[in-house]
Order: sequence, then structure tokens, then C-alpha cells
Amino acid sequence: MSAVLSAYDDVITRYAPVIGLETHVELGTVSKMFCGCSTSFGGEPNTQVCPVCLGLPGALPVANAGAIEATIRIGLALNCSIASWCRFARKNYFYPDMPKNFQISQYDEPLCTDGWVDVRLAGVVHRIEIERVHLEEDTGKSLHVGGATGRIHGATHSLVDFNRAGIPLVEIVTKPVAGTGAQAPEVARAYVTELRDILRTLGVSDVRMEQGSLRCDVNTSLSTVDSEVWGTRTETKNVNSLRSVERAVRSEMIRQAAVLDAGERVIQETRHFHENSGESTAGRSKEEATDYRYFPEPDLVPLAPAAEWIEQLRGTLPELPSTRRQRLQASWNLSDPEMDALANAGALDLIEATVAAGAPAEDARKWWLGDLSRRANEAGLELGELPVTPAQVAQLAGLVTAGRVNDKLARQALSGVLAGEGSPEEVVAARGLEVVSDTGALGTAVDEAIAAAPDIAAKVRGGKTAAAGALVGAVMTATRGQADARVVRELILARLTQN
Repeated sequence: MSAVLSAYDDVITRYAPVIGLETHVELGTVSKMFCGCSTSFGGEPNTQVCPVCLGLPGALPVANAGAIEATIRIGLALNCSIASWCRFARKNYFYPDMPKNFQISQYDEPLCTDGWVDVRLAGVVHRIEIERVHLEEDTGKSLHVGGATGRIHGATHSLVDFNRAGIPLVEIVTKPVAGTGAQAPEVARAYVTELRDILRTLGVSDVRMEQGSLRCDVNTSLSTVDSEVWGTRTETKNVNSLRSVERAVRSEMIRQAAVLDAGERVIQETRHFHENSGESTAGRSKEEATDYRYFPEPDLVPLAPAAEWIEQLRGTLPELPSTRRQRLQASWNLSDPEMDALANAGALDLIEATVAAGAPAEDARKWWLGDLSRRANEAGLELGELPVTPAQVAQLAGLVTAGRVNDKLARQALSGVLAGEGSPEEVVAARGLEVVSDTGALGTAVDEAIAAAPDIAAKVRGGKTAAAGALVGAVMTATRGQADARVVRELILARLTQN
């Protein structure tokens, strides 16, 4: 291809993106969608299977009531309308990890429709409209062996594990999201983040992207900024981290712009995202719904959830993330940008837990968004992956408030905690970091600082008390930062200004 990649900032001056996200969520039920097999993760391959989930002749499915209930609760949390009558369908296609060669899913009659989620980014609220939330069964998992990439190309053979086949899977599909402009990649990430937080709050899934219980397909298209016609979309499959959702949109926008700039056309296809490079490669041409030959599943009765049951489930919904953020923002007296900073850093849970452990909200924010955030970035970790607990951060903040350590010593204590040396109290004791405020112990250091800087001492004697700061600094250096700066200043002024 003759296409030449442009910088992202150049792309967004000429093209307008439209994005859409299809998020697959494995529900945390004990048994599979249509049989009693275990859904636990990590079992020996092909040990959690039975005639039903393997699609053997004569085996009949029975719908999992817990999965239906969880799907309705998801729909309610996403402001959807819940169908009073719907049914399952057979989605027919051949793929090696589909044991039946069809998937039991929902087609034209999904369980939940027409919802929305609001996400706030850089002070702007983006409403992401939900087209449908439907229930289906997951596929098995193929392992391609012998190649360099783990994909079928170049592999010497493939293995299939059907343990995952039949696990209840909810698919949440957005309507096309237009008008996000340069923020399209960040909006995509913010939406999936909000969705993950909602699902975790509901307790319907562990939403662990690294294990595949939350997977995202990212649809992207470009059109010229003055066009009213949307471009051809591509679908980047199975993106498995929040960071990669953002990268997948950004890289696909750049790639499609290069194709269009070269006078070529974007092909409607699936694409595979590569974590190592942040780019995607072509998969297969994208089928239309008619290609799957949907027809009603003959072995399952329709679903007809009663209105009374739906309202009962609505009453079981917990406080959702958006409501919780509003409550905490008011409680902590934060501005919108300050609250956005907490949410975008993934620090909200950590700060709330730190406050619950006894730290003032301002101190908790300072530590998690300051020194801890910097250390996490340097280590390439999420904040919650750092080896320090909210209770330990609260204890550290308490040591500073009590005057037992200053900020510099507290950062040294934090280094010890992160190194596995114990709690802040234990690290301070073991390293001898506690502030020295005893006037007798500090007197010698003060006298030495005055004797070493007679010119500065003379200025202080002459009434220029601001000059005492240099002497305070000298004492702090001599005591390795452990002196109580307030006490040191009082001692210096007492020695130099008393008649």
C-alpha cells in the first residue's frame, strides 16, 4: 500500500472520527449459560465440559436464571428499557472454538435496549448511547502453537480448550458515537472505564481484562470534516486493556487517514490489535448480520420478565459510580477538574479507603496523586498495583500531621514501605527518621551554623530576620533533614535577637 502515516494532530484537522464499542462481559455465575458446568478460571483444558456445552446430539439447553437476572440489572444500571418478551436465536457460523458450529445469542429481540452512559472528560460530558445489551454464550479458546506471534499465521498446529465455551456472556453495544473529535481515543477509554466500574459495582463480573472476562471490540471510521456521510468502519477485535482501547482508536484513525490520503478506500474488516506495537493488522472481511443466518433457537422458550420482577431488581441496584462520585465530590469539597483528576488517575477507591482509615481527604489526595502517582508512572504500574495500602498511607499522613516526620522524611519512609520494610511506623523507627525537636539536641547544630556564617548572623542581629532561613537550611542539612524547622528557627532567633 502506498499510504503514508500522518501525525495524529494532522489527522484530526482533516478527518472526523465516529467510534462504536462492543463490550463482551463474562458473567460471574457459578455455572454456564445453558448447562451446569463450572465457570471457574484456570482449570485443566477441556475438563469443564459436558454434552450440552459441547453440542453433542440430543443434549438440550436450559437457560441460567442467574445470568438473566444479572443482565437485567446491567440494563437497568445503563438506563435501558427491559423487554417484556424476547427470545434466543442461533447465530450460525463455523469457527474451530465453536463446538456446536452455532452460538446461542440474541438477534432482533435483545433483552435490554436504548440506554445511555455519561462520561466526563476535560470538563465536557459525553453521552454514550447504548443500542442493546444482550445475553449469549461464550466460545472456547484456540491456542496456536509454534509461531512467533501466538496467532494462526506461522503456527505449526492449534489446540482448542472448550472450558470457556458456554460461559454466560453479555454483549453491550453502543450506538455510533460522533462529535468527539480529537478526544475520540480518550472518550473510548473513559467509556470502557466507566462501564467496568459499573459492572464491578453491580457485582456481576470480576471484569478482569487480562483474563478475558471483559473484552472490547473497537469500531472506528473516518470522514472528512465537512462531510455528512460517515466513512467505512473497521472493527478491532478483543482489545484487552483500557490503555489499548485508547491506542486502538488512535492508531486506526492514523491508519485510515493514510489510506484515504493515498486515494484508496477503507475496507470493512476485522483487525487484530498488537499490544507490543500498538498497531493492528487485517483479519477477515466483516460479515453482515444476514451472513450469520439467524433463526429462533427451537430448544429454548422465550423470555418474558414480569414488570414486577424488573422493578424489584431495580430496587437492588447499589449506589452507582456516577452517584458515588457526586457524593464524594461534595463531601471532599472538590471542583470538577479536581474530581476528574482523581477519576482519571484511578485513585478514587484508594483515596476513599485512605480517608476511611483516618486521613484527611486533602492529605489522601496529596499522597496518591503526588508522590505515589509519580512512582507508579516510573514503574509502569497502575496506582493500585503499588505495594502500599490505603491504611499505610493514612498512617504516613498521620505521622506528618503529628510532626513526627516532615514531608522529606515521609517520602523516605514511603520508599521503605514500598521496598517491603514494614509499615510507616516501623520504617521510621528502623531508619531513625523521626524529626528531632529537642532544643538541647539541636543547640549544637544551631551554634555551628551561626559560627559558619557570621555575615548572615549579623544580618539577623540587625533586624533582617528573613535571613535566618539560610541558617535554618544549614541546620537541616547538617541533621539530614531530621530537625524540626520551626524549633530550629526559634533557637536561631533566640540566640541572635535577644539583648
